[in-house]
Amino acid sequence: MRGILLIARRELMAYFNSIWGYVVVVGVLVLNGLFFNAFAVTNRPRVSSDVLEDFFYYSSGFITVGGILLSMRLLAEERQTGTMNLLDSSPLSDAQIVGGKFLSAFLFLSGMTLMTLYMPALIFVNGKVSLGHIAAGYTGLLLAGAASVAIGTFGSSLVRSQLVAIVIGAFFLVFSALSWMLGRVVDPPMDDLVPYLSIYDAHFVQTFAKGRVNTEDVIYYLSVTFVFLLLSTRILSSRRWR
Repeated sequence: MRGILLIARRELMAYFNSIWGYVVVVGVLVLNGLFFNAFAVTNRPRVSSDVLEDFFYYSSGFITVGGILLSMRLLAEERQTGTMNLLDSSPLSDAQIVGGKFLSAFLFLSGMTLMTLYMPALIFVNGKVSLGHIAAGYTGLLLAGAASVAIGTFGSSLVRSQLVAIVIGAFFLVFSALSWMLGRVVDPPMDDLVPYLSIYDAHFVQTFAKGRVNTEDVIYYLSVTFVFLLLSTRILSSRRWR
């Protein structure tokens, strides 16, 4: 555990000491605020719960994209700068390296996510919203964010180019996001399996965004996170012994 925390602290400092982390935070918050004002609040009277549901709907997209952008550098940058050899020669295991890097990106993403709390708070100015709805929505955002960071870490473990790492992470994210559409054109029994893979529609929009927390959805996000972190660890191990 100490090794994971050491790596996480090192990577967190890298976010705060580089402009990229701030660019991602500002970009996500600005776009999220614009979409909240344009598509959630709007100029017509609306039920407060519907406004909050739309807020979580749009926020989930920005948060998961932010997770990919933050995690693209985790392992690819080490290869670009030639510092991967230092990590390979350290007493840290591959699981500790991957775990520490994931933890740093997830903590940074979590802080960025919590910065959006002012938007649901604005709804209280002219309406009332269940605090349980807000808690459920942010639980879903953090779980979806963790899954996207794990996917981005996997993409970063495959290549040395951060740009290519973004493309790989985005591919998996887009495929998962659109799998509910693919479920409409495939034959049974795949028509039940493919929509289940949707990181948005099946496991966020229909539950967390509406203020509901289902154990099945929590397990789904945790499973996606675990699988992609495990794959990243295996790839790192295979490269170490080449």
